[in-house]
Amino acid sequence: MSAEELDLDDLERRMKGAVSVLKTELSGLRTGRASMALLDPITVEAYGQTMPINQVGTVSVPEPRMLSIQVWDKGMVGAVEKAIRESNIGINPVTDGQLLRLPIPELNQERRQEMVKIAHSYAENAKVSVRHVRRDGMDMCKKAEKDGMSEDDVRLYNDEIQELTNKYVAEIDTMASSKEAEIMQV
Repeated sequence: MSAEELDLDDLERRMKGAVSVLKTELSGLRTGRASMALLDPITVEAYGQTMPINQVGTVSVPEPRMLSIQVWDKGMVGAVEKAIRESNIGINPVTDGQLLRLPIPELNQERRQEMVKIAHSYAENAKVSVRHVRRDGMDMCKKAEKDGMSEDDVRLYNDEIQELTNKYVAEIDTMASSKEAEIMQV
């Protein structure tokens, strides 16, 4: 394996992927404030198939503790309401014609600590993913050394891979601590 085949850009792209998955997971955690990302994992049985809520109505955040969904088809209001109730996100919709209001209840201290644990587990999963990418890169370096790459080049690549790993692990830690602060804010 030659130096050209050790693709650091590919390793970095894979590490960025782990970080973007973490961002998505953290955005779905409820913090006591209304966020449209809360509804992202919820799907509605509509027209013989399952669809995300944002494809059957307009989702908005009119107040800091309120989400609203303006359902486009009057016949879909019941299905959207049922999907929200069955999603176990702890929100009970209030129906007003084709408009669903979702009041976000305050989080108690016990629930906040539970959310922080979940956020930390998401962060740890992302770190594990980044470390797996690092391991793959290190394996490629070992293979390249067997194929004739100099020890100095191998050491240089190993150092660059470790720097990438440290950079993304630090970014993950920063995201987790800011999410923790957001969750614990009363």
